Amino acid sequence: MYLEQQQELRESLLHNPKGKTRLGLALLLGLLAFLGPLNIDMYLPSFPGIAQDFTASATQVQLSLTACLIGLAIGQVVVGPISDAEGRKKPLLIATTLFVLASLFCAFAPNMTTLITARFLQGFTASAGVVLSRAVVRDVFSGKELTKFFSLLMVINAVAPMVAPMLGGALLAFPSASWQTIFYFLAIIGLLIVIIVATKLKETLPREKRIPSSIGSSVMTMGSLLKDRSFIGYALVVGFVHGGSFAYVSGTPFVYQDIYGVSPQVFSVLFGINGIAIITGSFIIGRFSGIIPEKKLLQAAVTIALTATSILLIMTIIEGPLASLVILIFIYMTTMGMIITSTFTLGMAKQGHRAGSASAVLGMLPMLLGSGFSPLAGINEASAVPMGAILFTTSLIGFIAFYTLVKTDKEEG
Repeated sequence: MYLEQQQELRESLLHNPKGKTRLGLALLLGLLAFLGPLNIDMYLPSFPGIAQDFTASATQVQLSLTACLIGLAIGQVVVGPISDAEGRKKPLLIATTLFVLASLFCAFAPNMTTLITARFLQGFTASAGVVLSRAVVRDVFSGKELTKFFSLLMVINAVAPMVAPMLGGALLAFPSASWQTIFYFLAIIGLLIVIIVATKLKETLPREKRIPSSIGSSVMTMGSLLKDRSFIGYALVVGFVHGGSFAYVSGTPFVYQDIYGVSPQVFSVLFGINGIAIITGSFIIGRFSGIIPEKKLLQAAVTIALTATSILLIMTIIEGPLASLVILIFIYMTTMGMIITSTFTLGMAKQGHRAGSASAVLGMLPMLLGSGFSPLAGINEASAVPMGAILFTTSLIGFIAFYTLVKTDKEEG
């Protein structure tokens, strides 16, 4: 019965002819997942401007990113279990509507403290798009089709880090624009998503597959996930490697612009090209997962990530040229695209009706860890070493987690 419902959803989810369903679903879910990284990356070129307007330090400005990441982390843990009980569409509509209001709250913030608070709320509400886009994919697809769709979703999602800072930089280039303009734009994007979800997205979690909503059931669901050795391994790998990348996200606006002297527009391009890296990594998983065991691809990714960040740390210590940082970070971000895609595919493959909660854990951990790493990157505003050290350390922990929890798990071989 459930398999028949999955097939029906594949064919009618977006009220489109069958041949267009896959692309239409990918675009819609990609737009939902897009909201999280767009919310994170788009305002990065405005960091120096925010610091100047509020007479704030780099670390204080980075706390606004930390607040957003904490909101994204907590929001996923809250929204995931709720969606397992109430379905996907209703929580998504409510949260995205609140995102529009939170974006306006950011735009009207009169001081740094208010902006930090507003960014937390913005991250919390944006989390629904992130966690539920993955849960919907798991509701509808399975097996190799799940892997390919996650890869396709990851490609669409990876466009955000490439486009967002360039879009933010382009908006700031207008004579009358300010950092507030970026948050007005995010409010418009949120409103567009509300309209599309309300009119195009069908519910994907049948009532008979829902888990009763209660604190006890949520604790039991989370507890069962935490007993899954391989799932914990995947969560730690993506948590530390992806979480560590937020030291790069928060550090490079100052490293590139203040230390290496590039303009906001050049920074946006240098930052944005890493979207190509993420797309490349995701493409590698989607293209070769049917030929090479996906766990082997993940093994290669964590190994290359550790190697690249080891060299990156050395380059930051000796104050190497900007080109060396850009190239090494590109390699690192390619492996991150591989790691995110494969850990979500492998980690959620066995979760079934727990998909919302599993997606929440896998998505929450990088944000939670990243919220701690983000301000650490600004400890020394005149050096890139803190950023390099964090990327190396988190890659090392991800490497260890893979070899101690994932590779040794006999069930997946």
